This record gives sequence, structure tokens and C-alpha cells, in this order.
Amino acid sequence: MTEKDHNPQQKEKKAMKKQEAVEKAGDTPLQNPKMKKPIETPKKIEGKKTKEIKEEQKTPEKKEVKKETPKIKKTEVSAKGINLPISTKDAKFICKFIVKKRIGDAIRDLEKVELGKKAVPMKGEIPHRKGKRISSGRFPKKAAKNFLNVLKSLAANANQNNLDEPIITEAIANMAERPYGRFGRTQKKRTHIKIIAKEKKKNNEKPKVSQAIKHSRNKESRQRV
Repeated sequence: MTEKDHNPQQKEKKAMKKQEAVEKAGDTPLQNPKMKKPIETPKKIEGKKTKEIKEEQKTPEKKEVKKETPKIKKTEVSAKGINLPISTKDAKFICKFIVKKRIGDAIRDLEKVELGKKAVPMKGEIPHRKGKRISSGRFPKKAAKNFLNVLKSLAANANQNNLDEPIITEAIANMAERPYGRFGRTQKKRTHIKIIAKEKKKNNEKPKVSQAIKHSRNKESRQRV
């Protein structure tokens, strides 16, 4: 026989002690009958919510303000094509064909050359072509395709720098290192290209002539008469 079965009055004594402990504590409920410490009820604060109090307790974070550096506007843009697999002779004639044109016009003309609708003027023993200010010419389609890629990158650079009506001022084609083909029998064609475009200058206003120069000119004209 165990103690509980032998002494049944012991259970009643333990229950009475628990009731007395609850009456002494008052309204605070126990977390568990085995736990000694009661649960602490949260105190209600009048007029302010708990979220507002937490926000007040937080320290304000200092935001670092970055100083914006002023961007220098460019008036010149360039694009390069390195080791392109095209003939330097064809590239030089295309450079002459492109210069002093707008980037958009140059792209349209080279697209026509690629389709075989417009010829690039060339010199030498080359068959004649029909067109204004052209005697002999060809349709270098491979070179025109590579030039189009360089011109599109040039147009993107001009848009990024906000250039107004950029015009191609320089187009340079130079011979690059020509690697040997298989078994060293032939040398392949390689060319470097550089194209520069500048913003169009707006000089619509006539140069102002000083009044003294005007007066002297009028005197000279009267004396001659």
C-alpha cells in the first residue's frame, strides 16, 4: 500500500492550503497550480496606446544626405569598333560616306547599302553606279553591317548625354593586326574604327557690327561717290 491509499486525509490538507494561497493573493490568477509566482497583468495607461509609447521611446534615426555632384554636359561623343573582320579599303570609303551626316541619316543610308539599294561611292577600277554625284561604287554589305553596330552604340551615347542633333564630324578607319589563317597561307582582314559626333551649333543670329565700323563704312562709300 502507498502513502496516498494509507493516508487519504493528506489530499484534503493540500487542497485546503492551495485555496488559502489563492485567497491571500486576491484577484491575481496563478499561471499554473504548481507555479508559485502569479502572472503579472499589464497595466493600462490612460490616454496613450502602447504603439505610441514604443514610437516615443525609439531614438530618431539620422539619415545621411548625399550631396549630388553636378554633371558636366558633354558636347562630344565617340564610339569604337576594334578588330572588325572587314576590309580597311571599304571602311575608309564608308567613313567618307558617313561624315557630315546626322547619326539617324547615316544609319538609314547604311541599311539601304546592306539591302543593295544604295551604293557607296568609291575610287579605282570599280564599275559605275547610278545616282547623284557618284560614278563608281559598290555595296559593301559586311562592312555596312559592322558599321551599323558602331553607329547604334554612338546614338545610345548621344541620348544618354542629351545631345541636340548630333552630327558625325570624324570617322577614322585604320588597319589592325592581321592574323594568319589555317596553316599560315592567308592573312585575314582586320580593321579598327572610331566615329566621333558633336552637338550641332546653333548660329542663326548674325554677328553684330559696332556703330563705329558702320559709320566709317558709310564715310568711305560717300567719298567714293
